[in-house]
Order: sequence, then structure tokens, then C-alpha cells
Amino acid sequence: MKNFLLVAIEAAKQAESVIKNRIGTISKEEITQKSISDYVTKVDVQSEKIIVECIKKQFPTHQIMSEESSNDYKKAEYLWIVDPLDGTTNFIHGFPVFAISIALMYKGELVLGVVHDPIKNETFYAEKGSGAFLNEQKIKVSSMKEPALSLIATGFPFRHKQYIDTYIKIFRELLYSVSDLRRAGAAAIDLAYVACGRVDGFFEFALSPWDIAAGVILIKEAGGVVSDFKGENDYLKTGHIIAGNREIHLFLVEKIKKVLDFK
Repeated sequence: MKNFLLVAIEAAKQAESVIKNRIGTISKEEITQKSISDYVTKVDVQSEKIIVECIKKQFPTHQIMSEESSNDYKKAEYLWIVDPLDGTTNFIHGFPVFAISIALMYKGELVLGVVHDPIKNETFYAEKGSGAFLNEQKIKVSSMKEPALSLIATGFPFRHKQYIDTYIKIFRELLYSVSDLRRAGAAAIDLAYVACGRVDGFFEFALSPWDIAAGVILIKEAGGVVSDFKGENDYLKTGHIIAGNREIHLFLVEKIKKVLDFK
């Protein structure tokens, strides 16, 4: 597995150069709107090309699911899940919160994750059974047990407007119950920050596998808990995700289930 990790980190760092050189300099001609409030730039595509080539060079038979290319794939023994630039809108505007996210799934189970922040030069990584790390230092989720003192990260459902009213109800419920909420605009970063204890919990609607796969294993290996809104394990399928240390995760599940009226 170590070789897989080295390749993932190397792929992320190779893609870093094309991203760092272009932050805040993207022209309108280089931006394509995929759907409402969802954009891709030439840099996303270039980053993906670098990452895919790096992985395929070492593991030519492995399959890859990536945000910016076809996601039609057969049931693969080894499946890499790649977001070449999570936080594209931030990147376009020069807002320095975005990351490269790379995960590996083996026989349907997440076994490796890398989230690389090219601005802060922070590389979060984890392997199943080996713990989670930030730049070679072991990390763990926060020890915060009091919801009233907790800091919760979130993301607005900007691609899925049908969830806005429900999201606002959850946001209002939590704002009265926690210290504060943060919205940075890159789910991979939010999840990495849960893993290292910078925030105590996270929730968001309708994310894609490439948004969360690497962050999920980071959190689990850092001692945290991840679930869907029902407290179950369908987050990669539904995209509805709650994460945190055990106490804050349970608190978030209970609050969100109450708003959604889950039985």
C-alpha cells in the first residue's frame, strides 16, 4: 500500500504547479459552465490530466473516476477517485481555499486518501489501519464534547437548489446550538480540517464521491465518524454527509434527523 500512497502524493504535487501558477488569473474564455453554479476551467482539466497520467504510469490496469472526465466504469478491483481541483469557484476568484483530492478504493472499500492544499503546502493523507497524517505529523479529530463550544464546517447546496429551504432550517437550528459555523467552499478541505481538529464537525448535502472520498478515510483514520443524514453509511451514494468526532457527530445526526423528521 505504501507505493500507492507515494504515487498519490506525487500525483497531487505534480498537479500543484499548474494550479498555483494560475490562481486568480483565469479568463472568461477558460471557464466552462457545467451546470448552474458549477464551473470547470482549463486548469481543472490540466490538473486531472497530470494526476491520471501519473497513476496510469504506475498502475495501468487500475480504473479512475474523476470529476472532469467520463465516470462510466466497470466494477473495478482498484478504483482511484480523483478531484483535480476541489473549490474551483474559489480558485477562479483568487480565494485561497481549494485542494487536490485523491482516494483509492479496493474491492469497494476506501483504503487510501490524500488531500493536498497547494497554497498552504499541506498534505493530508491516510491509509486504512495506519492512521492519518498532515505533513508526516500524526493527526486526530478534536476532543471537543460540548456542542455549544463546537465549530462546525458546512457547504451550501449551491448546485442543488431544491435543498435550500431544508438547509436553511438545519443552519438555523445549529446556529442556536453551536459556537459558530464556517463555509470555506471546498469540501475536501473541510473534511481534512475535521480530521486534524481544526473544526469539530461538518455536514453538507448532495456531494459527489470525488468531493468526499479522500476526506472520509482521513477522518476515520483520525478517530472520527462519518455517516449520511440518517446516521448510516450511504454517504458515497447519496452525497449527504455528516462527519466529526464521536460526540459532535452524534449531536449533528440528532439535530439533522429532527429537522428532516426521520423516524
